[in-house]
Amino acid sequence: MPQIGKFLILLGVLLIIMGGLVMLMGSMPRLPGDIYIQRKGFVLYVPLVGSLLLSLLLTLLLNLFFARR
Repeated sequence: MPQIGKFLILLGVLLIIMGGLVMLMGSMPRLPGDIYIQRKGFVLYVPLVGSLLLSLLLTLLLNLFFARR
């Protein structure tokens, strides 16, 4: 159970940091490779590259914190 508590605290801290960054930037930047379609009365934004980068970053961080030695 202590491992779950540590994970939840880490996740909360990461969410607070990410929320602060989003507030400072105003909006998420569009990266090359993201899908952005704007039509009359309709906007579709799918952040493919941003999702891949976030997934890679979180995978690396979690592997550093929870690496079995």
